[in-house]
Amino acid sequence: MNSNNHCLFCDITQRKIPSDIIYEDEFVVVFRDIAPKAPVHLLVVPKKHIETIDHLNKIDQALIGHMILIAQKIARNENISDNGYRLVFNVKKHAGQMVDHIHLHILGGKPLGTMV
Repeated sequence: MNSNNHCLFCDITQRKIPSDIIYEDEFVVVFRDIAPKAPVHLLVVPKKHIETIDHLNKIDQALIGHMILIAQKIARNENISDNGYRLVFNVKKHAGQMVDHIHLHILGGKPLGTMV
């Protein structure tokens, strides 16, 4: 967490801040991004606070797998799986990570083009 021990995504997962939550289980919360980059732009956020992908440990392996499987399920529910969708983890500032709490972006609903 940042220096004042405040994390936006922890507040959302703990429901201290309202958000458009579309899925929740014991490990993750999925909600719509407030600044969408595609017609469907959702975030899969673990309830466990982990600052970046670089802060993962072996014990977090199942959590990351769970996040990806939930993203797959949500993509189907949002009707974007047939035409394709993108999953993105941004890691730290240069990659565009704006909140210091890992989160998986689900983007779809239009052709996204290639990134690499």
